[in-house]
Amino acid sequence: GRQCMPLLFSRGYEVHAVCSRRAARDDTPVLWHQVDLLDPFQTSRLVSEVRPSHLLHLAWYTVPGHYWTSAENLRWVQSSLGLLQAFSQHGGRRVVMAGTCAEYDWRSGHCSEAVTPLVPPTLYGTSKHALQLMATAFAQVTKLSAAWGRIFFVFGPHEAPDRLVAYVIQSLLQKTPARCSHGDQARDFLYVQDVADAFVSLVESAVSGPVNIASGRPTVLRDVIGKIGELLHRPDLIQLGALPAREDEPALLVADVGRLTKEVGWTPQYDLTSGLERTIDWWKSRMAAGKHESDE
Repeated sequence: GRQCMPLLFSRGYEVHAVCSRRAARDDTPVLWHQVDLLDPFQTSRLVSEVRPSHLLHLAWYTVPGHYWTSAENLRWVQSSLGLLQAFSQHGGRRVVMAGTCAEYDWRSGHCSEAVTPLVPPTLYGTSKHALQLMATAFAQVTKLSAAWGRIFFVFGPHEAPDRLVAYVIQSLLQKTPARCSHGDQARDFLYVQDVADAFVSLVESAVSGPVNIASGRPTVLRDVIGKIGELLHRPDLIQLGALPAREDEPALLVADVGRLTKEVGWTPQYDLTSGLERTIDWWKSRMAAGKHESDE
């Protein structure tokens, strides 16, 4: 969300941002609304007051280690449908919601919107897919323009510290070993600013239905980890094979990005190296700020 706002401003939108907590103010002319989207009364009041023409819905329950099985997923399905209905009732024209690669059958490896089976094994993936089906049907009935962006593997600033890229960067900056699995898994990574740019481009397009938000290129995890070690000049701290891989972990997960590139007309600006460089710089500044605060 934070990455989308300056992009929307640059394209002439008046941006209303929603946060359940008190939002930190910055130099951007965001019109902030402190609203709990899980409260249908607050949501309905907000939409009736703002009457937005476009809706980019990225909110969900994503606490690491918990979101795959949490019953909070069901609450977000319900609240998202209420938000969608209020948006339509108050004159909304174009909606884009965030989906996930976890909607796909991961045994397929290569994920295509039109071909790959949608049999998610988790409550998170099932909830996202159920919302996509209901939102699509609702849009058809109400003549609402709607698209669904399926996100694959994101990395960049503000990522949860225990996710792979963030964990390895922090470990090496702290001069401690980065304990990883064998790293032979291949994944489709995309830098967070590119993810945001793809969503904004999808909002501005007339493309409907599911669209994969990804690079379309598989990258082996050991190569991602190794590149971080190279950029930080500490490959000696990387310990591949120190942790067991999950038994149910697929060897390959990569997106077909034909719709994104051909229909939306979008391509990424950052490759793996440039995205990792920017992410490392962010973690350096964050850790330096934390050290400064602790020194004080």
